[in-house]
Amino acid sequence: MKSVIVNGVQKSFKANKGSVQALKEISFDVEQGELFGLIGPDGAGKTTLFRILTTLMIADSGSASVDGFDVVKDFKAIRKRVGYMPGRFSLYQDLSVEENLSFFATLFDTTIEENYDLVKDIYIQIEKFKHRKAGALSGGMKQKLALCCALIHKPSVLFLDEPTTGVDAVSRQEFWELLRQLQKQNITIVVSTPYMDEASLCDRVALIQQGSLLDIDTPKGIMNKLGKPLWSVRASDMYVLMKELKSMYEVFSCYPFGQEHHVIFHNDGQSILEIETALKKKGIADAQFKRTEPTIEDSFMKLMNK
Repeated sequence: MKSVIVNGVQKSFKANKGSVQALKEISFDVEQGELFGLIGPDGAGKTTLFRILTTLMIADSGSASVDGFDVVKDFKAIRKRVGYMPGRFSLYQDLSVEENLSFFATLFDTTIEENYDLVKDIYIQIEKFKHRKAGALSGGMKQKLALCCALIHKPSVLFLDEPTTGVDAVSRQEFWELLRQLQKQNITIVVSTPYMDEASLCDRVALIQQGSLLDIDTPKGIMNKLGKPLWSVRASDMYVLMKELKSMYEVFSCYPFGQEHHVIFHNDGQSILEIETALKKKGIADAQFKRTEPTIEDSFMKLMNK
């Protein structure tokens, strides 16, 4: 069964000079109980898509459904069935942890006690702060409170818009462990993130850039689609190295990757010795190449260069 179906969705916004197309013919589906990732940088269209799927915005064209309900015609039914955690912390800062959770439970005509089993594993981590105002919580604690509030009415589909942005590495890891536990309860989870390393934690991912989907597949499937050998290269002057590599006709793409540059050549059998010789003629004598395994980010960069 499909929990989410998106078919040809488009959305534009008025701008000072004409309009900006935020979503361009977006189509995909999400299986029931799946942990589905929407991966892309800021401005890619992730938040706009989430707002359409949670009935907070209407698309210009196309259609979408959640749990079999149309996002326009059946918006009331959808709002009872989905949990939504927006990218920006949007709970009541002047209410305590307990008051926020109780308030959201009341909105959905339920109580904390009635659905406590669903949020227990998360809530026990912040329960000792239950009388503290939400605005005084750390980033990781705010994140857990927001997730509790999104779950307290027992949704069947959970939309999480960049839930780990600005959160420390330990809290990010804990959060993804919580998502896996929620998935075991057959909750469909759709999560967006700009972090490519989080893509590998999803069952399937959709890569999105400038409102268009670049690819949809399992993380492993996307990495296997790179199709060409990938090289990492270092030198004492990394800026000059990248500039010279990008100027070579043999180079398909070159981009910074941590403390290295990742390079893909047009010719799979490209001689590294020839490249090193060419670089030496341009004053770069210490370039060091080595083969490396691709990541989802490498596949993303290749798709952007098509």
